[in-house]
Amino acid sequence: MTAFTDVTSDRMQLIAGNWKMNMDHSQGRTLLSELARTLTDMGHNYSRAEVAVFPPFTSIGAVQAAVQDADLQVAYGGQDLSPFDSGAHTGDISGQFLAKLGCAYVLVGHSERRTMHHESGETLKSKVAAAFRNRLTPILCVGEGLEIRRAGNHVKHTLAQLRAAVEDLTADQASELVVAYEPVWAIGTGEVAGPEDAQEMCAAIRTELSRLFDGESAAKTRLLYGGSVKASNAAAILNGADVDGALVGGASLDATEFAKIAAS
Repeated sequence: MTAFTDVTSDRMQLIAGNWKMNMDHSQGRTLLSELARTLTDMGHNYSRAEVAVFPPFTSIGAVQAAVQDADLQVAYGGQDLSPFDSGAHTGDISGQFLAKLGCAYVLVGHSERRTMHHESGETLKSKVAAAFRNRLTPILCVGEGLEIRRAGNHVKHTLAQLRAAVEDLTADQASELVVAYEPVWAIGTGEVAGPEDAQEMCAAIRTELSRLFDGESAAKTRLLYGGSVKASNAAAILNGADVDGALVGGASLDATEFAKIAAS
């Protein structure tokens, strides 16, 4: 555990806003401009906490234009990507396309994708590989539902998801990976795991990464908490030694609320 704490200060906080299927291209550009202005007004320190947004695919171009036109410091990414870079894959989005739009990140394995699109561990492993292949940083989402948590199997379940997606990575890739722990029972319900729960799960994930790779790599991996994060609870959650940021859902659609989370 000492190896983890020695480099904790080197892990820049990441506050990521998942817009889900909200914000068309015009709305997205307006929201991003409002967010950037609010962060500036609040004196946000980007060297302490990185801010990123994840618009729908059709809004990424507008976000890119807003970032470039105003030289904004907000990063952005895709909500998903295909395991393939090109070809006969109707409806899929290539990591190559995301990279050419200036995306820095991409979400992989969000609980809604796992549930609604039945994404397997093998598929997610391929998507993580596709992200790295196209120089995108994958934010791998893992977490458990209410029944699993009540049965006391939340750690076992979450670490199994983690292993399935990262087993082919190198130690260097593991250090660049971002992992978001999202308790499925807390997403969009108003329920939230306590700060102790967030820290427990992030610590378990970091320990497993250390076992799979090495302590030095695991100490560099940024771990996020995603589960009904709001300005009112963000500071307590982000205080965990192994919690390096947040994956924010609904609250990221409000520029002021999201900026307050980033300032926590």
